[in-house]
Amino acid sequence: MRAVVQRVSGARVKVGERVAGEIGPGLVVLLGVGQDDATEDAAYLAEKIVHLRIFDDADGKMNRSLVDTGGAALVVSQFTLYGDVRRGRRPGFDRAAPPERARELYEEFVAKLRACGIRTETGVFQARMEVELANDGPVTILLDSERTF
Repeated sequence: MRAVVQRVSGARVKVGERVAGEIGPGLVVLLGVGQDDATEDAAYLAEKIVHLRIFDDADGKMNRSLVDTGGAALVVSQFTLYGDVRRGRRPGFDRAAPPERARELYEEFVAKLRACGIRTETGVFQARMEVELANDGPVTILLDSERTF
């Protein structure tokens, strides 16, 4: 499971003209689910993300987590995080999970964030979405449940 985590002052995701999810300060999480991912991957990433110390403390140092700040999360499914362009210019998505399995683990990840007390908004799985965000910092972190980065 892969995630791109961005610290934001606000964000929203739209499907057509409808706002599907919107948050103020917190994190936008673009989440990709791989073929070999399991429940443990969702649990690991959720725990890691809610406790990432990437928010400023009183001294301006990144020392506070989403739990500490009471911020929200906006989670958007993004299978393209498994796009492989090593052998050409058109991405291959062989390592991405099939949609049914990806949806299951995506929903499990969202449930884990909510179980940690994080207000969590989402996009619409498998929909064409438009994500608007104000990256605060900017701060962007890459995570992978296989711990490759």
